[in-house]
Amino acid sequence: MRDPILESRRQIESRERKIDMTINARLEWKEKMQFVGQAGNSPSVILDNPDGKTGPTPMEMVLMGIAGCTAMDVISIMRKKRADVTGFQVNISGERADDHPKRYTKIFIEFVLEGKRFSPKDVERAIDLSATKYCSAIASMSAPVETSYRVVDKE
Repeated sequence: MRDPILESRRQIESRERKIDMTINARLEWKEKMQFVGQAGNSPSVILDNPDGKTGPTPMEMVLMGIAGCTAMDVISIMRKKRADVTGFQVNISGERADDHPKRYTKIFIEFVLEGKRFSPKDVERAIDLSATKYCSAIASMSAPVETSYRVVDKE
């Protein structure tokens, strides 16, 4: 026999977990095509169109979000492997459709890691885990994402 109080408590906890996973952001128009955006308690960022040149475009922010998400995954995984990463850079580019909504049709990510005491196999595994399991920004995209990497041995 089910305990109705326990079931009710489980339902409340489930709803609370879903609420915790919600991210709220706000965008405020300033002038022309310039907006100031803020997510949660994070610092504000300026978004603009290419003519305004006061901040990245929304589509550039999408690429930076993907790059940031996968970079955090990869560096976290490499640290867990005790890799001696002394430098790390992510280069990302996206091809867009010619017609509206001009979504990304292909995204290419290059990971450049500097350091020692880690193998290409470790790097490949970290990138694969990010791209297929952990990076929520990549998982939110419908465009195919390709990756490559370079390891720069720093002695």
